Amino acid sequence: MNDALATLQPYPFEKLRALLASVKPADKPAIALSIGEPKHRSPEFVAQALAANLDQMAVYPTTLGIPALRESIVNWCEQRFGVPAGWLDPARHVLPVNGTREALFAFTQTVVQRSDNGLVISPNPFYQIYEGAALLAGAKPHYLPCLAENGFNPDFDAVPADVWKRCQILFLCSPGNPTGALTPLDTLKKLIALADEHDFVIAADECYSELYFDEGLPPPGLLSACVALGRSDFKRCMVFHSLSKRSNLPGLRSGFVAGDADILKAFLLYRTYHGCAMPVQTQLASIAAWQDEAHVRNNRDLYREKFAAVLEILAPVMDVQLPDGGFYLWAKTPGDDAEFTQKLFAQEHVTVVPGSYLSREVEGFNPGAGRVRMALVAPVAECVEAARRIRAFLEKN
Repeated sequence: MNDALATLQPYPFEKLRALLASVKPADKPAIALSIGEPKHRSPEFVAQALAANLDQMAVYPTTLGIPALRESIVNWCEQRFGVPAGWLDPARHVLPVNGTREALFAFTQTVVQRSDNGLVISPNPFYQIYEGAALLAGAKPHYLPCLAENGFNPDFDAVPADVWKRCQILFLCSPGNPTGALTPLDTLKKLIALADEHDFVIAADECYSELYFDEGLPPPGLLSACVALGRSDFKRCMVFHSLSKRSNLPGLRSGFVAGDADILKAFLLYRTYHGCAMPVQTQLASIAAWQDEAHVRNNRDLYREKFAAVLEILAPVMDVQLPDGGFYLWAKTPGDDAEFTQKLFAQEHVTVVPGSYLSREVEGFNPGAGRVRMALVAPVAECVEAARRIRAFLEKN
């Protein structure tokens, strides 16, 4: 067996199940704010496109994907991030993937050169696939705390030069999971300069990029920074996008990676052996999703409604704010986050995730401790009911 498997930590939800296993919940309908699985209705026109092309199940898909999908992705990137026409070549700069999770993992196996001192830098708290991918690729994770005093973004200026020198991949997540924090454009430009200086790759996980609150101010991404710098080769820059959150299609398992053509060439080679080509019928349904923005705006409207309603209830009794983006609340607890989670489940039958389960302790400090993540993915009425129960719990404890 691969001995690196022994270094993997249990997923947060395994820890959560163990925490709640011995607890008898209150006799109330269960409300889960724990798993970040979109619950809004999937677009009907995407389902129709999928059903209309089921005959493509008889066709072996190619790893590179059909040209029409890659072209629709390029068109979307041009419209969304202001990429000038012609900068992104559909044949060289874009690769369809089966969701960002598998792509982030496989990408790390492609890029990391096994060594005793190679680092993969990650925000802390973080999406656990960054850590697992690094360990199984033979690199050591290096965690940067995301604290309130820095807007829940890492303090990149505090990273020593010797850490940057050892870095092979820098993972970004904007808006962040679980904090919802956005990485500012100037910070992205600064990180590109550091990548050039120290020869590492920036892997920007932007799967929440289409969930934001100001319709007139879409958040920038790594491609935006490349445009601002005139960086038409996207050197050392890779972005990861998905239809899961944007279009409420987590079961479609459809996304893309775009950026540096040389890195994508190597990634395509890896994926050819990995055997993870997207089915053609899924690709055709994905084209329909990438070409439509009306359903995405409607999706954002639903999240705005939920955040406004929930924060009106919770803000008077809890330290919690509207995030920059995403669908999570990163709320401060009055005491230990695991104890809060367990008691809330017992008294109100509402499930949240302890922040310490989403983070790693470094030198005796866990930046997620004392917070919980709440995913506002359920219908509005259910989220409101959860907020009322949480408020009642806080007022009587």
